[in-house]
Amino acid sequence: MALKTYGPMAVDWENRIDFDRLRRERLARAKALLAKSEMGALLCFDMNNVRYITATHIGTWAQDKNSRFTLLPQDDEPILWDFGSAARHHQQNCPWLGERSRAGIPLLRGAMSPEMGRAENVARKIKVELEKRGLHKEPLGIDVVEPPILFALQKEGIKIVDGQQLMSDARVIKTQDEISLLNHSAMMVDAAYDELYRAMKPGMSENQAVGLASKVLYDLGSEYVEAVNAISGERCNPHPHVFSDRVLRPGDPVYYDILHSYMGYRTCYYRCFTIGYASHAMIDAYKRCRDYLDAAIALVRPGRTTAEIASVWPKAEEFGFADEEAAFALQFGHGIGLAIWEKPVISRLVSLEHSHEIKPGMVFALETFWPSSDGWSAARIEEEIVVTATGHEVITRFPAEELMVAGAHYFTVNGPLSTTRENEQAPSRRVEEMVAASAKAEGVAATD
Repeated sequence: MALKTYGPMAVDWENRIDFDRLRRERLARAKALLAKSEMGALLCFDMNNVRYITATHIGTWAQDKNSRFTLLPQDDEPILWDFGSAARHHQQNCPWLGERSRAGIPLLRGAMSPEMGRAENVARKIKVELEKRGLHKEPLGIDVVEPPILFALQKEGIKIVDGQQLMSDARVIKTQDEISLLNHSAMMVDAAYDELYRAMKPGMSENQAVGLASKVLYDLGSEYVEAVNAISGERCNPHPHVFSDRVLRPGDPVYYDILHSYMGYRTCYYRCFTIGYASHAMIDAYKRCRDYLDAAIALVRPGRTTAEIASVWPKAEEFGFADEEAAFALQFGHGIGLAIWEKPVISRLVSLEHSHEIKPGMVFALETFWPSSDGWSAARIEEEIVVTATGHEVITRFPAEELMVAGAHYFTVNGPLSTTRENEQAPSRRVEEMVAASAKAEGVAATD
């Protein structure tokens, strides 16, 4: 095991996560790719890209508002426009930005109406900075943008090109400190699953499980619990990807996907359980699901390809779907970092024809699904993997090699109740004899 797990504090007596190095190396990656591109500058509104380039954060409440933006010019340092008070905070507390942290407000996803002129204001700010550097006639790369801002930039005579791929490529190989943060983030979910496992029992609802997992994560220092998908019972198949108020019952399958952020670095981490006991059908489904996952993990090492990994997974038609698009994300791999889904994407939908090489420093999640033969239960498992120089390391450590049974505390006069059983047991030989005898005595034909 090569990766270390540190505490959340900085200390003087041990070399831990180096945030200064993290900031420098992330920005250097973006600058290096920009230097090789046709772009004169890169304009980012995606908060994950803004954080990657500027190392600033104002809370995930702003994630969906397109309210912050940064300009990275060729051969220069980034400029950040943010909410006025946040901009001042960055000036005071982020010396790597200084006066390049400025107030600037775009459209807030349409909340600012066109006559307010915010799109034109943003476009002028960008053009002024490009003109200062003689870059106004060069293509400007943009990751995501509201249409009025796009049109305003074009009206200023600026040529717009796709900058999203550049940032995706910059983020695909993680730095040493990014990997440490992803490992720390996964450790926190290990703890959440341990608490869930101890707490699950009949009568607990999905939303109570979500609340418990969220509390554990926030207590450990999570800055954002994006989702805890809690899926139980007959809701397991098909997979709805959202929790409800359904109450757990004996024999239920239940699986969770825990997505949270520590210092910006995310998790996507499924685990699957049964409550009290498991049916034979559910055990078989879990084993099939685990086998597909293990086959994929076994292929993870430098020089392998996403096509090789995707090829070991079943075709969509084999587990009840019309085609690969209909089954998308059930047998799936995806990069993980400042966003839940990053490069590389691994799926039979795209990877067999558009393969990418696996490289050291990639961090991705592999997740599999398999429906049970009973028609309603299903298994879902996921592991996060760091690609090392010689192979890989799994950083999701809560046990999942076999189906876990939670709340298994039932006892009969003959001892503990088996954790492998059906909700409705087959009649015993004695019961069959009783039925036959009563039918004979009463003159009623016994039927199958």
